[in-house]
Amino acid sequence: MSEGIRYSVFTKPWKTMPLPELARHVSELGFTGVELPVRPEFQVEPEEVTEGLPEAARIFADRGVSIESVAGPTDEPTIAACAEVGVPIIRICLPIGKEGYLATEARYKREFAELAPTLEQYGVAVGLQNHCHNQVGSCLGLMNIIGELPPEQLCAVWDPGHNVLSGEIPEQAIDICWSHLRMVNLKSPYWHRDNGPEARVADWKKRWTTGRQGIAPWSEVASLLTKRGWQGPVCLTAEYSDHDAVDHLIADDLAYARELFGD
Repeated sequence: MSEGIRYSVFTKPWKTMPLPELARHVSELGFTGVELPVRPEFQVEPEEVTEGLPEAARIFADRGVSIESVAGPTDEPTIAACAEVGVPIIRICLPIGKEGYLATEARYKREFAELAPTLEQYGVAVGLQNHCHNQVGSCLGLMNIIGELPPEQLCAVWDPGHNVLSGEIPEQAIDICWSHLRMVNLKSPYWHRDNGPEARVADWKKRWTTGRQGIAPWSEVASLLTKRGWQGPVCLTAEYSDHDAVDHLIADDLAYARELFGD
């Protein structure tokens, strides 16, 4: 039994759902935590975070649900709002700019070094998540940027689904980022051919599916985390190419994750 595992869900698929209904919905799905977007046109918008995030936290708490993380900006109002309601992590990804990978990496290092005193002041961490395509895709890349900053200020959010698209295997990824790992994302993709064999060149598309059906090795990830005594949030991102089946698919993913972690 993994008593330290807390299951949260990224609420992005339900962006138009009023907060009381959203809190009820995720609770009925079986989650005790959420990752809440603080983004334009979502339930809490960046300009309203000072009042909106505490109100959201109260509404979720009434349903026994905590805000484990937010996906949003790293400005001081957002950091302060997170500190006020006890949200420990602001999760972000790291796109590579037109200046190229190494120059972008150097820029991120400067920006986070400048932000570190504010994060220390409020006791909130920025969580860096690996992401495929033209972003920092590996845990090795995340740790290069984190450098000497402590995990209380700059931490790793490990996403094995994006690892499998970027070519970093789980046993290496977890070893690389373990010292700063504070959250794990679970989702799973697969590649499918989008044209027939008569085509001159194959066209491959990425699709997001459930943990049972995709190529991200959830069972290996759960085993590695369990062996290391993982105590922390596992966020199911509810990212599926079949948008109309989100509720059904996320329920199956939660059941599968609980099975893998022995809950």
